[in-house]
Amino acid sequence: MRHFLSLADLSREEIWQLLTLAKELKSEWSTGGNRPILGGRTLGMLFQKPSLRTRASFEMGMIHLGGQAMYLSPNEVQLGKRESVADVARVLSGYVDGIMARVFTHAHITDLAANSRVPVINGLSDYNHPCQGLTDLFTVLEKKGRLAGLRLAFVGDGNNVATSLLIGGTKMGMSVAVATPPGFEVSEAVENLATSFASESGGEIHLTYEPQEAVAGADVIYTDTWASMGQEAEAARRQKVFTPYQVNQKLVRASGRDDVIVMHCLPAHRGQEITDQVADGPHSVLFDQAENRMHAQKALLATLLRDQ
Repeated sequence: MRHFLSLADLSREEIWQLLTLAKELKSEWSTGGNRPILGGRTLGMLFQKPSLRTRASFEMGMIHLGGQAMYLSPNEVQLGKRESVADVARVLSGYVDGIMARVFTHAHITDLAANSRVPVINGLSDYNHPCQGLTDLFTVLEKKGRLAGLRLAFVGDGNNVATSLLIGGTKMGMSVAVATPPGFEVSEAVENLATSFASESGGEIHLTYEPQEAVAGADVIYTDTWASMGQEAEAARRQKVFTPYQVNQKLVRASGRDDVIVMHCLPAHRGQEITDQVADGPHSVLFDQAENRMHAQKALLATLLRDQ
């Protein structure tokens, strides 16, 4: 791996290597140990969008590995406004050993990678959220002991998180069902990509407008906010459209599985896409999932930055 822009760019074997390393690093951390393999390394973190989990997990991940992280706020850099994306990449890659960027437009991520001398990590873009996708695979593997053959149902907007779950899940042989309202589907390009990966891995893809249909037999139920950052003007309209897609006790029971787990990448708008009863209930792994951002990303950082 040179950069980490999408799970689609990784082979199944490379994903397994990251998941295995994440498990090792988490185990070491849980017993009070860290592996300072990134001593002297610095990660530059470019933010167009703020995030509790992305900033804290990457900063602490670098500390655990013996390195450090430098936070660059939206006002400090103004990526693509005060200075071109290409120039930011050229300048920053002369100072740091890796760049993590959390952006609005995916083209900014690809432009950074094209012009950087150091690895670039996609911390989120409007197209996908591969760090979250890697974390989600790690969490499901941790809770279920396997990935291939499991059924994951995503209920909500066909957004960047849904894209990464479709790509990552089908890469690893999972059956991924996505239920969205009409007009909020994943793109045809993502559908075709996931279908291709499923045919190679033995996985499946199922797109529907019916939440109950998607969750039937599901081992994992996943949801996300109905209006992402930058979509605030649409929030009221989206709430009306997405209300039937709320993950509540009735929908969880519709899976038919006592051991179904419920996931959410957070932040959660409780009472909208997920109820308190589910978010804090026995099926929820929301906060294990949030912690695992740090461990999955440590595996990613160790893999990309060790030889810089």
